[in-house]
Formats: sequence, C-alpha cells, structure tokens
Amino acid sequence: MRRLLLVVGFLLAGVAAVLVAGSLLSLDWERQHAARTAALPLLTPGQADGLVLIPANGMDFRARVAGLGNTGPGLILLHGFPETSAMWTPLIPVAVAAGYRVVAFDQRGYSPGARPEGIEPYRVPELIGDVLGVADALGFERFHLVGHDWGCVVGWGVAIQSPERLRSWTGLSIPHPGTLLADLRREPPTYIKVFTVRRLPELLFTFNGLAALLGGESEGVTAEQRDEYLAVFSEPGALTGALNWYRAIAGSLDAGDDVAGPVQVPTLFLWGTREGWVTEDALERQRALAAGPYAELELDAGHFLMRDQPEAVTVAVMEHLGQADSARRSGASR
Repeated sequence: MRRLLLVVGFLLAGVAAVLVAGSLLSLDWERQHAARTAALPLLTPGQADGLVLIPANGMDFRARVAGLGNTGPGLILLHGFPETSAMWTPLIPVAVAAGYRVVAFDQRGYSPGARPEGIEPYRVPELIGDVLGVADALGFERFHLVGHDWGCVVGWGVAIQSPERLRSWTGLSIPHPGTLLADLRREPPTYIKVFTVRRLPELLFTFNGLAALLGGESEGVTAEQRDEYLAVFSEPGALTGALNWYRAIAGSLDAGDDVAGPVQVPTLFLWGTREGWVTEDALERQRALAAGPYAELELDAGHFLMRDQPEAVTVAVMEHLGQADSARRSGASR
C-alpha cells in the first residue's frame, strides 16, 4: 500500500508539474496587450470611433466607442466571461447607424488599467459603480444598458439601484438576481465552486495555449474576437481578475438584498433554449419583479447568444431601444 501511495504521489506531482509548465509557457510575459492598451488615447470630446481609455473610479477602462458624434441617446454594452467588449462588434455598427452613441468597455479585471488586487474589489456593488463611473465620464446622464452573462448580473444591479439613470435595460442569459440568490446561497453550481478555488482554474484555463478556455467555445467567434480574447487572457493576472468576480460571489451575496428588488425601467430579457440558468420558475419570479414595461424573447441558442444568434439579438435589442425612446418622447409630449 505504501508503495502504491508513493507511485500515485509521484504521478500526481508529475501531472501538476506538466500543468504548471504548460500554463506558464502559454502566458504572455511581455504583456503586449497591456502595452498596447496603455498607448491608447484618453477619451476626449468629439472622440472618433475606435479603442480608447476611459478614466473612471480611479482606473482606466479600455473601451470601444462609436458614434459619439451622434445626437441620439447613449448606449453602454457590458460583456460576460470569458469575453471582452469585442463580443458586441456585430451590434455596435447597427446601433450607430440608428443614431446611438455607443460604448462597450472591458470591465474590471479585464482592462489592464482596471485590475485591482484582491477579491473584495470585484463585488457586484463595485462593478455597478464602474458602469455609472464610465457613464459619468461620457456625459451620459441617462442611457440604455445591455449586458450578457456577468455583464447581465451587473446590469440588473444598475437597473434596480439606479433606475433614474436608465432609459432601458436589456439582459441576456442571466435572470434577475432576486430569482437566484436563494439557490446561490444554498448550493452554487459545481463550475462556480471550481472557479472559486485559488490558482487551479488559472492553471487549467491557460494550459496548452488557453485551449480549455476558448477551444470549446469557438463556434460563432470571429478571428478578431478570438485574437483579442487570447491576447487578454494570456496576460499574467488577467484571468485572476476575471475569475475574482466568481470568488467575490460570497461577498456580493452579503449585499444581495440590494439587487433583489423590482425593476422599474423598460426591460427586455433574452435567453437561449439551452440556457441552464433560465427555468420557468425563475421567469415567473422575474415577471413578478417587473414593475415597469417588460418583454422577453427565447431564442434557439445556448448561453452565448451573440455567438449563436447575433442577428436576432441585434434586431430585438434595437426594437426595444426604439420602443423605449418612443414611449419616453410620447410621455414628454403629454
């Protein structure tokens, strides 16, 4: 038995050594993405379309801006994991053509200039503050907001806590936090438990050129998007920042009641037929929490709606924005 344990121990040590080595070799130790990001221009009045840095909350957020010379309402887009603002590239030009001023920013942990140390800075209240800080930097007093995955969680929080700032809210894939808090407190999903382990998911995801992170989710991802995701997540510290959103869930749950209330702003919720987070029970509870205009649309898709159904999502979002703006104009004219 002792010999068997020694053999097993050596095998495990060997596997661990291979995993660590494969992870370290996959990382960009020259931090090329951070260097390119640091060289981006700071947001200025009359900013041209492209990548910029937006100072907010004492940090610099890498962002895609487009149509800022338009006269229409502001539109902020929030990405999820494991993606960046690049996930919104199919939607951005359509919104700009409709007259919107569009901003999609890489959120805390994803932007090299917005990657604080520790776990507590990644609690949902801080992430909500980033959205409002970016909006303030852009001069968006009221704006439309769209979010997917973790960006959806944050967007719900903004809609619940700061309805006076929003013209409309569109959530993709993750239902209202009030429908999820009890389950997360009682028994979070296995993948969240794995993500909260320190260092292990970073090793697993970065091993072999980030194959485990992006290889199985490549369908529907453009070459531009894939190159960006690889550049971002291969940088030391980036995955830790992104995974700290999961590690901060316990702290976020302590403030959970603050994001469990009703939503007063015009709301559209989109989800896929193969979305594990959305159940009929969650939808019923979500509908009960809709204190304002509410609509929903189920699509033939999985979790990554902008990969599976980009055109359908874009059409639905643009219709929702237009309806919210028309209702607002009608109300102002009365």
